[in-house]
Amino acid sequence: MSGFQIGVIVGSLRRDSFNRQLATALAQLASKEFTFKQLEIGDLPLYNQDDDANQAAPVQRLKAEIAASQGLLFVTAEYNRSIPGVLKNAIDHASRPYGKSAWAGKPAGVIGVSVGAIGTALAQQHLRNILAYLDMPTLGQPEAFIQSKEGLFDKDGGIGADSRDFLQKWVSAYESWVRKHAG
Repeated sequence: MSGFQIGVIVGSLRRDSFNRQLATALAQLASKEFTFKQLEIGDLPLYNQDDDANQAAPVQRLKAEIAASQGLLFVTAEYNRSIPGVLKNAIDHASRPYGKSAWAGKPAGVIGVSVGAIGTALAQQHLRNILAYLDMPTLGQPEAFIQSKEGLFDKDGGIGADSRDFLQKWVSAYESWVRKHAG
């Protein structure tokens, strides 16, 4: 395979989301053979099983983008010690109807940033449980629970000097994981 398309799911809709900033900055650390595309989840209707037979256009688009990706990167906020509802909604939509999940077999990475001292540790653990059920091989180590503080991002929106080595190692490990598991 000459290149890897990575679908990026940001678990926050906030305009100035730290997680969207992190997703954008992580893509800058990637090898040239990796392309990162942030997938839209804010326009999905609320999941309703009654709609499985006739999924809305935004749901069909998301499932097609997932299918076209060789890996998925989840960059999530933590809301009330778990994943944001908008992320769970996207996961539910793309896993349905039963037996037609877009997620199955796609290698995944999980990372996130918050202002709290433990970053998004609990949200990431909850998300890992969901991804295991969805049959997504998920990078286990290294884990990255990022605290948003001065210097995390440089003036150009990239990763700041103090965090660059750590996050470069994380991105490199994720790339190796995708190479190993991409079908």
